[in-house]
Amino acid sequence: MKPSKTSKQWMREHINDPFVQMAQKDGYRSRAAYKLLEINEKDRLFKPGMVVVDLGATPGGWCQVAAREVGRTGKVIGLDLLPLDPLAGVDFIQGDFREESVLKQLQELLGGRQVGLVISDMAPNMSGVANADLARALYLAELAMEFAVEQLQPDGHFLVKVFQGAGFEDYLKLMRSHFSKVATRKPKASRDRSSELYLLASGKL
Repeated sequence: MKPSKTSKQWMREHINDPFVQMAQKDGYRSRAAYKLLEINEKDRLFKPGMVVVDLGATPGGWCQVAAREVGRTGKVIGLDLLPLDPLAGVDFIQGDFREESVLKQLQELLGGRQVGLVISDMAPNMSGVANADLARALYLAELAMEFAVEQLQPDGHFLVKVFQGAGFEDYLKLMRSHFSKVATRKPKASRDRSSELYLLASGKL
């Protein structure tokens, strides 16, 4: 199948993207690592020894950042439907985090420790139909919030990717019903034309 004009343009832009080039140079698995690095620089999300759960962890860019920041005494657990190539300092569970069997594996890995940070950079496979893609993205964000509300320790933080558009304000309202503080972040590594934003929540109610 011949590549479309749009896919050729995306590939050309991707190859020339400075953050893609930096990721290759710095050894990160994705350019998304720089989004998390920038947010952490501003908000100091990570602490040595803390427990972090990364939802939608594959290909592992955010896990790499988290593992480095929490150090050997910390714990990073990644979850994804897709496989993840092994990463030093990262425990990985392949499966749907809504399923009881996956949650049981998570509890075993936690070993009684509390989760200090839940991060989610999940996005659906885009169909090109804007309204449908937005609805699916918000659904993933809602699932991530449900997980965070259930698993986070009282003073924990929740960072999630969302997209502006229909349903965004409702999601924000729902988040504010669960957390006392919600901040918006748009890191430089997030492309200007993209409607993606990151919401950072703390103070679980």
